[in-house]
Amino acid sequence: MAEPIWRRIVSGPLSGAANMALDEALFNAVQAGNSPPVLRLYRWQPAAVTLGYGQRGARQVNVARCAELGLDVVRRLTGGRAVLHADEVTYAVIAPEQNGFFANNILENYRRIADSLQHCLRQLGLPVEMVAGRHPARGATAAEQSACFTAPSFFELCCHGLKVCGSAQKRAAGCFLQHGSLPVDLDPELLFAALNCETGPDAERSAQSLAKQVGWINRWLEPPVAIEQVEKQLIDSFAGCFPGRFVDDRPSPQELKAAKQLEQSKYRNPAWTMKGVLE
Repeated sequence: MAEPIWRRIVSGPLSGAANMALDEALFNAVQAGNSPPVLRLYRWQPAAVTLGYGQRGARQVNVARCAELGLDVVRRLTGGRAVLHADEVTYAVIAPEQNGFFANNILENYRRIADSLQHCLRQLGLPVEMVAGRHPARGATAAEQSACFTAPSFFELCCHGLKVCGSAQKRAAGCFLQHGSLPVDLDPELLFAALNCETGPDAERSAQSLAKQVGWINRWLEPPVAIEQVEKQLIDSFAGCFPGRFVDDRPSPQELKAAKQLEQSKYRNPAWTMKGVLE
């Protein structure tokens, strides 16, 4: 059997809408058979909040406060909870579900990608472990319930009991997209400000509670690592854990055109962002 080829695309920083549009354009290209599997690494400029596909924006994110803080707000095509993307490395794995390595099984694919993420974080010095899912504690505040990093899902990674990597997946037509974030640094106050839709005297208590439930890489590393170090290690870990050969590449002109159309018609459309529908 021929050695599988992976496209490795390192995009650098893009807006929230541009990042989500490019992920979908590459997903569509792999589904159509116009692209081999893709590993994409990217960042965010400006910082952004992404909503899970099934969330309703005004209930999960403080839209007015995000605007004041200069944060993009965008909806993902994958499920899960709200994520603040700032000082982090974000990855996307896009592949056919049956390609000799991945299977037609969402949990097994999560696990195989989690192996690579775990290798990356351990190489950086974090004693991370895979965990089973759990739900927010009874009485959790709205911000705690809506934040992705307060509740590990299947085969996600925790350090000292706190989730340190969040991932979400979309499957269609025998293909899957899984993207996720590895926060290098995180500002819990900014996270709370973006997600908190509550008012009143309990706000400070809620902010303190949320800060105790989220993890990030430099929360535990001394000396701290730079985003570039995490990105390089993630590239090396995927190459070491996945079979095949990785070839550095860029999106094709056709993929960039499709991404631009998706960005304008969907990911910058307030109806999609806030309600999950297209006008």
